[in-house]
Amino acid sequence: MELLQFDSIYQERVWGGRTLAESFGRALPPGRLVGESWEIVDRPDAQSIVRGGPWAGQSFRALIDARSGEIMGPRWPAARPFPVLVKWLDCRERLSLQVHPPKDRAAALGGEPKTENWFLARAGPGAALIVGLRPGVTREQFEQALAAGTLETCVHRFPVAAGDSILVRSGTVHAIDGGNLILEIQQNSDTTYRVYDWGRTGLDGRPRTLHLREALASILWNQPEPQPVRAASAPAVLADCAEFRIRRVPLARGAGLAFDAGQQPRLLHVVRGRLKETATAGTLACGENVLLPYAGQLAFTATEDSLLLVTENFT
Repeated sequence: MELLQFDSIYQERVWGGRTLAESFGRALPPGRLVGESWEIVDRPDAQSIVRGGPWAGQSFRALIDARSGEIMGPRWPAARPFPVLVKWLDCRERLSLQVHPPKDRAAALGGEPKTENWFLARAGPGAALIVGLRPGVTREQFEQALAAGTLETCVHRFPVAAGDSILVRSGTVHAIDGGNLILEIQQNSDTTYRVYDWGRTGLDGRPRTLHLREALASILWNQPEPQPVRAASAPAVLADCAEFRIRRVPLARGAGLAFDAGQQPRLLHVVRGRLKETATAGTLACGENVLLPYAGQLAFTATEDSLLLVTENFT
């Protein structure tokens, strides 16, 4: 079975911009602040549509229903949603301070857990991330700072550069500063509890809704400050958790990468450079995110120095 490519689903966000056009040459909806591009998604309210090949125009869900064994493997129930959601995030401005509910609390709060990994494809001057609380911050201190508008004194903020990566587990309060272009690889969830929005208004000119009760019930207190994986010393494995594993694969021009059929489905992300697929001679440009099916015997060659991420172990 050949690889699967999908049309992007662009989402307007008050903090978004036009970087996806500048970085990847994409034709974005005119006049819109595009903050998110949903690259691979299988949800009732959002469905990836296959681009090219024999299944062009089909929804991801319809294709899994019809060919789950070839795509996901023989033990995968066809009705089960694809477990990973892949997005590009164009963070022209800072995102809200937010949290996703942990697995053991999500159902009671009416949401879904969401552990995610951020890979920074671009980072502007002075770019930073906020992930986790400062050591010793209690719920009482956090609520007092929230009321006083001084939450930045409670959170772990650190500088970042292109190529850095960090795993953000459910229950961790977080925000992304402006100037970052991020590949987000996450659990298939769309539950976000907004804690604080820096006094900003939404696209409609009104303050955006906060979810304080749910957020405070979701935050895991007394956790160590999460640390990023720095590009300069990045290991082969960027993230390895119960939900997925992400490998970093640099390829020099002319180098190859092959995947055997019958192992597991994987996701391939081109974060720098360009690839040629051996069987079809088709190309994968920078910014592409594709699904390598369980039944796919696939091989690639880098046509220029490239950097890939491979997401696996999600079935």
